[in-house]
Amino acid sequence: MKVNIYYGGRGIIDDPTIFVIDKMTEVLEELRVSVNRYNLYEQKNELTRLPGTLKEADAAVLAASVEWLGIGGFLHQFLDSCWLYGDKEHISKMYMMPVVISGTVGERAAYDELIRAWTLLGGVTVDGVCAYAENRSDLESVQDYVGYIDNSAEMLYRYVNQKRRTLPSSAGNVSAATLHYSSIAASPQESEQLSAYVSDDNYVKKQKADIEELTNIFSGMLSGDDNDRQEYQRRLRENFRPQGKDFSISYAIEIEDLEKTLIIDIKSNNLNVYYGEKPDADITATTNRATFDRIVHGRSTFQGAFMLGEIRTKGNLNEIRTFDIVFRFNTI
Repeated sequence: MKVNIYYGGRGIIDDPTIFVIDKMTEVLEELRVSVNRYNLYEQKNELTRLPGTLKEADAAVLAASVEWLGIGGFLHQFLDSCWLYGDKEHISKMYMMPVVISGTVGERAAYDELIRAWTLLGGVTVDGVCAYAENRSDLESVQDYVGYIDNSAEMLYRYVNQKRRTLPSSAGNVSAATLHYSSIAASPQESEQLSAYVSDDNYVKKQKADIEELTNIFSGMLSGDDNDRQEYQRRLRENFRPQGKDFSISYAIEIEDLEKTLIIDIKSNNLNVYYGEKPDADITATTNRATFDRIVHGRSTFQGAFMLGEIRTKGNLNEIRTFDIVFRFNTI
């Protein structure tokens, strides 16, 4: 039997959630269960690949530390990736136990959120651990609490080992009816990009992307006859604010009216702007000329347009606000 634990906290030493999952790991290993733990804060740049690790497990423990509101960004991104890229046929056979410890308020809401998310993914949920504790000693020093955690781990073992069934829910029916929407309709170029999530051939793909980028540059894509295209490039260069030698990010912004994709590639303090293709861009966005005009002329922000639905994006959503930090446009 294999159990994967996905910890969504920040790794603070005194985090009581860590005590709970450490104790559960100890109990499960005594029962000869193979336990793999994934600290999401350590793998925040690879969250889209982690749904692939579910295939090796019979059950999952989703552990959240509520610090001010909800389950936190790392677990949200992981669950989003499960919906977009996860093997839902396998997830439908998996048990999930939620573990939510709050140092403030809202542990029950976060606990229910994990259950709803997993149910919509089609999986099976098991009663877990939901508690308030300011630090690990609040749980560690009370033997009854420790015993409750031990019993929860044993219950997960029994559910998986005996393949216990649970009663059906309306959420499960909704999930079954909508699973076909979970697949992304991707172009061949986008499919090649997404295949990197499950492929071991990432180095070769990166080389191909670099070659394509160089090809676009030397094909003279920096010079176009369209005034808007030249204006966008000029405004981006003039309002670029370098963020240091260790900073790098890339954007591929498809401007539908122009039928062109604007590539913005930042490495250290260097900015490269051209029209072409970049399948491995950190942020892929789609918008129209009117929206992008407002952004480059300082009348709107990239994040504000995204919040209004004027920009559609793929990629790490936490990086969306970075555009407005790197480019500070003067109002025209």
